[in-house]
Amino acid sequence: MQEFDARTPTPAHETAIDCLQAGVEAVLPDRVVRESVSLDGDTLTVADATYDLTAYDRILVVGGGKAGDGVADALEAVLGDRIDGGVVGTPDPTPSADGRIERLPGDHPVPSARGVESTRRLADLLSDLDDRTLVLAAITGGASAVLPAPAEGISLAELQETTDRLLESGAEIHDLNAVRKHVSTLKGGGLARLAAPATVVGLVLSDVVGNDLGVIASGPTAPDETTYDDALDVLDRFDLDVPTSVRTRLARGSAGDLPETPKPGDPVFDRVTNHVLADTFTALDAAREVADERGYDPLILSSRVRGEAREAAKTHVAVGEESLATGNPISAPAVVLSGGECTVTVRGDGDGGPNLEFCLAAAAELPGETVLASIDSDGKDGGTDVAGAVVDSSSVAAGDAHAALARNDALPVLREAGALVESGATGTNVNDLRVLVVGEGV
Repeated sequence: MQEFDARTPTPAHETAIDCLQAGVEAVLPDRVVRESVSLDGDTLTVADATYDLTAYDRILVVGGGKAGDGVADALEAVLGDRIDGGVVGTPDPTPSADGRIERLPGDHPVPSARGVESTRRLADLLSDLDDRTLVLAAITGGASAVLPAPAEGISLAELQETTDRLLESGAEIHDLNAVRKHVSTLKGGGLARLAAPATVVGLVLSDVVGNDLGVIASGPTAPDETTYDDALDVLDRFDLDVPTSVRTRLARGSAGDLPETPKPGDPVFDRVTNHVLADTFTALDAAREVADERGYDPLILSSRVRGEAREAAKTHVAVGEESLATGNPISAPAVVLSGGECTVTVRGDGDGGPNLEFCLAAAAELPGETVLASIDSDGKDGGTDVAGAVVDSSSVAAGDAHAALARNDALPVLREAGALVESGATGTNVNDLRVLVVGEGV
């Protein structure tokens, strides 16, 4: 069971934390794979598709991300000695039970040298495959950074600097990945191109609003609909000062001097199928069951909330206010759930992340009969080591909240308030989860 450490002085605080815990547990990779992948004789079933294993001489497992280790464990449990080899990159690798799938290190959110080496090992495994090879690809949130493969002419340091600039800009994941796909070799369908003509089955845990396969982990097994021109547009819109080598490569690609990433209809995808096994809604649905069992009327507001964290917080405060005042969109006692991926435009030099900023901004305006909790499902909000926070109207004075937000310094204020939620790395990632408890029991 995934444990959460948080102060819960009221039943409403307890409900908020229990909803979050249930949501995370529902998307842990061992549970997800157990419910979606099975083997009956020579028939492998993945979601609603079946694969005849007699058609393949080799079965390989590759991929990675924050849930990569757990997916590898689960696949070893299902397939055992049918697996002929594999490489999975993850931030905190653990040894394989039987040594069939190598667990190699990488880092998030900024790529690292050890991640580059792990990715090279993965690429070596996929080189020179034939059509009698089955590749099971674990595509999970965080893999874009954990498995870096800088394109020719771009150094790791230059890729790291570009990633830093993108993260600090407040750019949403679609924009960030448009750039990363065009300065890396495995992203944007690159893994599928390298593995062709093998059969590739993507086992996807989505951390992307809308489950766009081209965006999850920067789409290594999916067609890329973005272009070099799109990547240049992102740099210009956010006025990003990136290394000369990055802008030069994008300009050369825009001029037609470099090949584009593989697009929809490219034959490299003829033998590729991707299956989304879990996403934010999976977690919210589990949280909804807990709220219902506790006697609250639950409502999933949306699994697709995005934009600036402090602005999204105001909307959630408004929902709580409306519920108490008019009974809309749901009457108290109620639990309102949401998920998605908010961003932070960094203007200060403090410590925090999107979920911490969300909670701090909300705390300054929450009505008295509400409790709000928000976490990153991977257990680490932004660059911090905490998952998020749980707040009510008494947590932080409005003046203190506003001053900390101006510095992007939510972490110390919420720590002082005893409002932090800590879980450690959860081993999964389906984006942010939020719980607003309204009314009775608060």
